[in-house]
Formats: sequence, structure tokens, C-alpha cells
Amino acid sequence: MQVLVSGAGIGGLAAARALAGDGHQVTVFERAPELRLGGAAVTLWSNGTGVLSDLGVSLDGAGAPIESLDTYDHRGRLLVSTDVAHAAARYGHPQVCLPRSRLLGLLTAGLPAGTIVFGRAAASCGTAARGPGRPRLTFEDGSFAEGDLLVAADGRASAVRDQLWGGDPGEPTGWATWQGVSALPGGIAAGRRGALFVGQPGTCGLMPAGNGLLQWWFDLRWTPGAAPPAAPLEMLRERFAGWAPPVRDVLAAVSDAETGFFPHYRHRVPSAWGSGPVTVIGDAAHSMPPTRAQGANQALEDGWALARALRPLAGQPDADVPAALRAFERSRSARVSVVARQAGTEDYNRYGVAISRLGRLIPPPLAARYYTRWLARVSSYLAVSPVPAQR
Repeated sequence: MQVLVSGAGIGGLAAARALAGDGHQVTVFERAPELRLGGAAVTLWSNGTGVLSDLGVSLDGAGAPIESLDTYDHRGRLLVSTDVAHAAARYGHPQVCLPRSRLLGLLTAGLPAGTIVFGRAAASCGTAARGPGRPRLTFEDGSFAEGDLLVAADGRASAVRDQLWGGDPGEPTGWATWQGVSALPGGIAAGRRGALFVGQPGTCGLMPAGNGLLQWWFDLRWTPGAAPPAAPLEMLRERFAGWAPPVRDVLAAVSDAETGFFPHYRHRVPSAWGSGPVTVIGDAAHSMPPTRAQGANQALEDGWALARALRPLAGQPDADVPAALRAFERSRSARVSVVARQAGTEDYNRYGVAISRLGRLIPPPLAARYYTRWLARVSSYLAVSPVPAQR
């Protein structure tokens, strides 16, 4: 099939890589003039790294392996520690944190030359002039492309999604993240443990991202529509004054130029995402706050699951592509709606201290097993992948 993909983010590139690997002719259209290498880091759990392995993407030497997630109160007292290495051992796929730019580069490296066309912003979709049922993707400059299948993977502000769904379903949660990736060798950046500090007025997360890099983020309440401060570090240093030394040390070492702004949105994930030979994936289909660190993982799963859903149609000239797409959407919705609903509560930002104190009542081995099972619950990939034999 001739596949059109709108958006060269994580979901779009994963879909392109999976579909091209199955022999489809894939073209990815990206509004930016080049690959977007900004943003902070992403944490890939066993479901995301498993998908990458299936797509032939090696993470050897990329990022930092994560073995534990430790939650502290704002003064640095350990509240709860979760052994996420248990899930890695169970599923045979590691937990890794790496810069988003590195992940995009790895996904792009395996695509045929010329797959990505830059400077083409999607505006709408319609029906091709020739060939009944074939989709047409129209761009903001009035030009268009036609194919057999259209995948809208152009993020939370997707024009194609808005057209199909009748508008933008996202609503702000009243929270936002200020984040970055900085070269801060030593300390947490040199280890294999992520740290989350919870308290008033929000949360701070620190995660090693490999090669002396540290992913850091601060979640605070945010008035929807308000412009973020031009110099956010002054505000962050004031709000988080008196917090534990790792938090203060990071704020003292980083700069405004390294600080990105990410407002939180959420929406109900429907069971149908597209129409006819058009489907929607990634943040366009399931925007969620980053509180479960599953956004990138679920986008990877979308690309993998889409190719898997179309695979049985190979060699069938009269294959019912729309039916396969609707089945793909229903299957993915059943998984991703769970994590999107949980993340949308902003529970850790609102009640992080209370949740963590309750977590102290759970024996660590039980917490590790719960987390391992939760991953399988929200993952299409882990649900069908063989589990390594336990010794």
C-alpha cells in the first residue's frame, strides 16, 4: 500500500518504520523544515523498548538504564522505592531514559532515503480524485498527496484529528511542566535510579539520561492560556526554595535557555479514532499529562500495533482496510485509555505526599509485581509478546 503519514514525531516515525519494514511505500510529511530535535528526554519502559526491539532499533549505548524509581518528600526523606528492574527481568526488555532527539534519530536511521518530506503542514483530509475510497491529504499551501492509507500522527493539535472528531477534544488540566536535559555529570545523572520529590507547590523529577545527562522537570499549577514567564528559572527557584539539595543544585546549575514549557492536556480516548482509510495515532489520539511517563511508549505501541493489524491483509487485493483500522483502534483504545485516564487525574501532582506515604505500607516486592502487571495491562505489545523463561 501507499501510506501517507502526517507528522514526524515518535508515533509517526514508529509507524513509518513498521510499515516500511512490511513492504509498504511510506511517505512522512512534517510541517517543520527539519527533524524536531528539541524537547527533553523520554523514559521508555519495557513496552516501549520491546516495540523498538521488534522494529530493529537498538538502544545499545543510548541513554541510561533505569532500575529503581525513588520518591522523596520535599526535604529529601525517602517515602517509597519501586524496583522497576523487576519488570525488565520479567519481560526481557529494559527500562531506559534517553534524550528525545536521540530516539528520533534512531527511528529515522532505519527509514529508506526520501521517506520524510519536510515543510509540509497538514490542513485537512478528503477523498482522492481518482480511485474510490483513497484518501487525500491537503497541506496548508494548497498542495496535496494521495495514497491508500492516511495516518494522522501530527500531535495534540492535529488538524486531521480535529476534522474527523469535530474539534479539539483536549482540555487543560491546570498543570504544566518546565523541563530540560542538561549535562550534569555525577550524582543522580551517574546512577540508575530515578528520583521524584513531592510536596507543595508541585513535584520535581530527576532521571539519568546517559552520558552525564540529567533529565529534570518541575510540575506546577498553571492557569490555562496564561503565557509562561520569559525567565522561568527565577520563578522555579522561588517556588522550590528550601527543597532537598538535589533539587536546589539542579536549579542552580541549569539556564533559562535549557528550559522548555509543556502544558498538560487530557481527553477521553474514544474507541474509534478515524474514518474509512484514515486513522489517528499518538498524542493526536490520546493526549495525556506526563505523570505516568507513557506518552512516548504508547505512541511507539500505536505504530507497532498498526502495522500488525494490517499484516494479515497482505496480498489481498480486496482487503477491507477500514475494518482493519477500526479493529486496531478499538484494541489500542482498550489499553491506552487506562493510562490516559489515570494520568489525567494529576494524582501525583495533587496528592503525591499522601500517595507515597500509603505506598510505604506496601512491601517492596509486592509494589514491584504490581507495577510489572500494570505495564502489561496498558500495553498491546506485552500482551502478545513471549515472556522469557524464568530461572
